[in-house]
Amino acid sequence: MRIVFALVLLAGLGLAGFAVFMAQGYIEQIQAERDQLIAMRDQAPHLSDVVVAKKTMKYGDRITRDDLQTIKWPTDSLPAGVFNYIEAPDGAGSDVKAFFARGETRPRAALRSFEPFEPVLASKVTQPGVDAGINANLTPGMRAFAIRVDVLSGVSGFLRPGDRVDVYWTGRIGDSNVTKLIQTGVRLIAIDQNADADRTEETMIARTVTVEVTPEQVAALTQAQSTGSLTLSLVGSNDVSEVGPIEVDQRTLLGLQEEVVVAPEVKEVCTVRTNKGGEIVVVEIPCPD
Repeated sequence: MRIVFALVLLAGLGLAGFAVFMAQGYIEQIQAERDQLIAMRDQAPHLSDVVVAKKTMKYGDRITRDDLQTIKWPTDSLPAGVFNYIEAPDGAGSDVKAFFARGETRPRAALRSFEPFEPVLASKVTQPGVDAGINANLTPGMRAFAIRVDVLSGVSGFLRPGDRVDVYWTGRIGDSNVTKLIQTGVRLIAIDQNADADRTEETMIARTVTVEVTPEQVAALTQAQSTGSLTLSLVGSNDVSEVGPIEVDQRTLLGLQEEVVVAPEVKEVCTVRTNKGGEIVVVEIPCPD
């Protein structure tokens, strides 16, 4: 009986030791997994709320709350001009980036096309109650000015709102035809009456382009357009170089030298007049130095 009791006791102790060993291994595994999850959490990017389009939207579409939703986005790679709220929360300060102010009922309009889940940026939408158009693209303090163009006056078939162009004037100065660079890096805000930067008519030749300029530039371009013809030159999207004064006339273009008229040398003659018997006699003498 004692032998049986001893055997049972030994078996129990063995099982208890095995259970402790298994429990210890399980606890160590749980702790390792916990440490791994903590490390992954610390390495994971921080996320912020970002307002995105819920559906495909085109230029000019009015945007309401039903067209938007909020998703998580890595904080360190947020695009400039994102919104964090569809509508400003109660008590929100001026630093809150909300698509709509609290209680705002007027829709905004799309200035560019949007695809589902694309972040909605402030530069791609109008203010509440403002439809898409030239007014929505004008920078405060700037003016819109229309320039007549055709297939011969520039790259009108390839221009898009948002492009930058140099403006050249051709006319007469004195008795010579001259082409002169008068404005550089002027931003286009509309092609004909279309301010859609995503338009797809690749081969459409514009009749007018509308540029964004200062009031002083409006006066200069008006004078230039009334006294000659204007030509546009497209500036590359990544071109930040500065262009100096450019003026070319026919002689410069053809490499002709201006004729210099040299007056013939006039020999100085010195004379003396004498009266001989009532007759005036002119005698040539050497001129003094």
